[in-house]
Order: sequence, then C-alpha cells, then structure tokens
Amino acid sequence: MTRTVEGALLVSMEQMLAVNGVDLCVETFGAPEGPPILLIGGMSASMDYWEDDFCEALAAGGRFVIRYDHRDTGRSTSWPPGEPGYTGRDMVADIPALLDAVGLDRAHLFGISMGGALAQCVAVLHPERVETLILDETSPAFEGVPGVPPIGEELADFFEKASQSTMPDPDDHEALVTMLVEDQRAFVPERFDEGRMRAVVTQAVRRTPDMRPSLANHHVMGDGEPITATLADITAPTLVIHGTRDPLFPTGHGEVLAEGIPDATLLMLDGVGHEPPPIYTWETVVPAILDHTTARPDPRR
Repeated sequence: MTRTVEGALLVSMEQMLAVNGVDLCVETFGAPEGPPILLIGGMSASMDYWEDDFCEALAAGGRFVIRYDHRDTGRSTSWPPGEPGYTGRDMVADIPALLDAVGLDRAHLFGISMGGALAQCVAVLHPERVETLILDETSPAFEGVPGVPPIGEELADFFEKASQSTMPDPDDHEALVTMLVEDQRAFVPERFDEGRMRAVVTQAVRRTPDMRPSLANHHVMGDGEPITATLADITAPTLVIHGTRDPLFPTGHGEVLAEGIPDATLLMLDGVGHEPPPIYTWETVVPAILDHTTARPDPRR
C-alpha cells in the first residue's frame, strides 16, 4: 500500500515472515533506506495498537518503521488458550530473528510495557543489534531493582473484579470489542479517547482469528532461561517515555529506568496513562523520537 502524508510518499507492506521457528505477521512503513525503528508491543497486544497514523508520522520523518504481531496475537502463530508453547525468552529471541528476516543488522528498538522489557533484554543479550532504545510505559526487566512502586489501587481492584468475570463468546466480536475497550479504559485515568480506542480494538479483533490465545497465553507463559543483568549493563542510548498517570507502572518505574541506565533521557507526559503515546502528545513525542534516532557517533564502534 502506498500513501502520501504531508508530501512524503510512504510505502506500507504487511507480510508473513518465518522468524525463530514461528510465523510472525510484520508490517513496514516508509523507505527501507531510513533509520529502522522496530515497534515492540505490550502483553496480549497485536501490532494494531501501534496506530497507523503514528507509524506514518515516524515514517514521514524519514524512518523505516516496522511493527509486528507477537506470538498469539493478530495473524502470527498461535497456540491453544492457556497452553503457550514458548517462554518469555523465546519472545526476546524473536526480535533479533525478526531483524534478520527483514534484512537488518541493527535497529532502534521502541518497546511499550512488556515490549519495553523485551527490548531491555535484547539490549543486554545482543547489544550489537541495538542502535538505541526507546522505553515507553515500562519497568525494569531485571530482578532486584529497588525503588519501583506497586500498581495503583484502583487498577488492582479492577484486576480483582476482572478475574471473576466471564469472557464473552469469542464469536461475538461486538461483545469482545466492548470488553476490551473497557479494559483499556482502566489503564487510562485521564483523557480516554473511547472512539479512537474502539477503532483500534475493532481492527485487532477483526485481524485475529481467535482472540482467546491473545487474552490468555502471555499471562501464563514462563520466563524461560533467566537473564542475569542490571540496568547499568544497557549500553544503548536510551529515551524513557512515561506518563504521569500510568496506573500499572507509576512514574517511579520510569524514573528508576532513567536513573539506572547510563546517560538515559526521561520524557514525562503529563496526564498520560498506560497507553501508546496518545495523539495529543505526538507534537512532543514524534520530534523526540526522531531526534533520538538521528545518527550519532557510537563509541562502541
């Protein structure tokens, strides 16, 4: 698909790629010659949560943007509900393998929530594959990091009530969409854009043959082989983006990341919850990402 955004010609292409023993659905935006940014989604989230307009805004800035469906989301390989045939360590390994499949030696890794943890793991296991890190609404991926606060009480109450509720019939897409929109509302205490989120969720449900693995399997997968590392072991230049109203990872999580990763930069977004950067922040966030992913001298080379 070819689109024009503010005078820039953008090419968007979705394809299935064999990656690390599974098939992952991958979509790219922009010209492959541009600095590549790999978008790594959160738990249970398909690529649809990285909105088209956001990907196009980065591509219009000259970036080659790559988003993908995690295992058990979207059109990627899935397992029976409650029986994931993989661990978190496999999802970490998917990232350098995906770069191989796209023909890239290195990329800027932009991870949100669980995706931010995966990106941190790649940064310590495969530093040669990481140009920079962008960590959004996430938390330290390694054990023993002091100073991270617990989740907000209201969200903890929501989780308790949700655990006692019954999931709608998987064939009832309208009911599924309504449930997922309400789930997302719990993560965004301020300025929740219901219409925009409903469009995102509707697209995710439409693209996913069976939502049950998406909703179950990331929550029950094991960690896999442990990674012994500290935040200080991350050598990639890092931009930490965090909302002041994130109820899952309150601001202390972002602050700990920025303090623990050498020379990291912290960008706080006033009023933002646990969500990809909402549209009203793009005039700040997009230029910050473009600046962060601009080529710079690398002392490791």
